Amino acid sequence: MTTNDNSSAPPPPLPEGVEDGQVAVIARQAIVNEARDVFGYELFDRSTAQHAHTAASDAALLFNALSYAGAEALVGKKTVFINCTHDSLAGGHLELIHPDKVVLEVTTLGENATTADIEERLPTFQALRQRGFRLAFNQHLLRRAYASWLPAAAFIKLDMQTFALADAETLVNFARAHTNAQIVAEKVETAEQFERMRDLGVRLFQGFWFAQPQLVQARTIRPTQATIIQLINLVRQQASTDEIEALLKKDPTLSFNLLRFINSSGFGLSCEITSFRHAVMILGLKKLFRWAALLLTTSRAGGTPPAVGQTAVVRGRLMELLTAELLSPEECDNAFVVGVFSLLDVMLGQPMEKALESIALPQPVIDALVHNKGVFAPFLELTRACESGDDEGFARAANALQLSNHQVNWAHLQALAWADNLTADDPSV
Repeated sequence: MTTNDNSSAPPPPLPEGVEDGQVAVIARQAIVNEARDVFGYELFDRSTAQHAHTAASDAALLFNALSYAGAEALVGKKTVFINCTHDSLAGGHLELIHPDKVVLEVTTLGENATTADIEERLPTFQALRQRGFRLAFNQHLLRRAYASWLPAAAFIKLDMQTFALADAETLVNFARAHTNAQIVAEKVETAEQFERMRDLGVRLFQGFWFAQPQLVQARTIRPTQATIIQLINLVRQQASTDEIEALLKKDPTLSFNLLRFINSSGFGLSCEITSFRHAVMILGLKKLFRWAALLLTTSRAGGTPPAVGQTAVVRGRLMELLTAELLSPEECDNAFVVGVFSLLDVMLGQPMEKALESIALPQPVIDALVHNKGVFAPFLELTRACESGDDEGFARAANALQLSNHQVNWAHLQALAWADNLTADDPSV
């Protein structure tokens, strides 16, 4: 029997001449009503062979669907169903999405979940519902242990491969008696299954009998990671709209991505935004920061993994914290730039001096990055030492700045937490 295992299919070959980092490959499968009209689409990431399902991948899938792939071509005006981890439900990326357009599919917890584990999720569900999001659950929600989750369900998906048709009526009636959720019969593979569930009053269906997942490939136009980091730094400093607009004007790919994102159906605006200034004002600094952070962490320019961008952001924040009590505020800002740009050669696949040619930076920043000298060089050495297992190098670098192990370790932990929360919590610390 063919099963609707959306994670098993390998990604399709890329078009000739297109690099892996330039293509967002997303599979969509239609969710239809009893007349087989499309109600919405469930989206699956097909950009990598592993399809690892993590909070980061949830954010990247939504972001790619609404930005790179072009939401209108992918889903039109239909509802989008996205599978989410529990960690990703608290992600700041959801603040960039109009809740009317997205249904968040939530899994139940593992067999070893305690009552406390289950109850702990309720505030998150409540907050999402207050913001207008609808939540979908699988049929395990109907187990007694998850009774407290029932009011949160807008949709319940019943997997047709897990129960006999003879038991369908009991399951449907139970779901209706205990929730106000719409029922979706999923993994429907035969006319008999469809007709039986339709006769029971089920109105939404998904499965191979209606449509196999379709692959949608979209050529991406991505700004350099250096430009994205410039934008992040401007927003960090609460720069004026004029300054941010100037950067957008300097990089057509950055401005193109921003306008495409803010005009996507997922953002939910009723009018089209055509000016950079208007886009910045509509988003606001907080959302602009999160958009830029997602753009950075989902970018794979030149095959560079997103983890490199994350490490660079950690370095920037750590440099800023280490210099906070030793240098002036302006120099602390420059220290942040040194840390964030310290992996620019890796990101762009070219020597550091070449990578910095097109960016106007203060000379002390260039001295630290290119020549490893000047006021910021010892802080950069210490920042690098924090990532290595070289205890002697760490001690030497810390002692040179007269910083204790406790001071450095605490700053490093703060930097890691700050970077982890780039797309979750308010980025200011």
